[in-house]
Amino acid sequence: MSEPQEIVETRGDDRVDLLATDTNGDGKPDVWVADTDGDGKADLFQFDTNNDGKVDITMVDLDQDGNPDTIVDGDGGLPPAV
Repeated sequence: MSEPQEIVETRGDDRVDLLATDTNGDGKPDVWVADTDGDGKADLFQFDTNNDGKVDITMVDLDQDGNPDTIVDGDGGLPPAV
């Protein structure tokens, strides 16, 4: 049984994936970028760093200034739909 992951605060309660891409050519997404408040700007960034298809690092940019305000291990309670 895995341990519960830290749940991160985002700008809103919705999730619209703006980007889900495969950067290493294995056919599975390993970078996800999402908008959580409906303004069309990215504020949630997630990365699969060990190629298992699951989020390993989550970063949230609450003020959308390009610098993450929160960085946690795992999906931060916000698994991607893809």
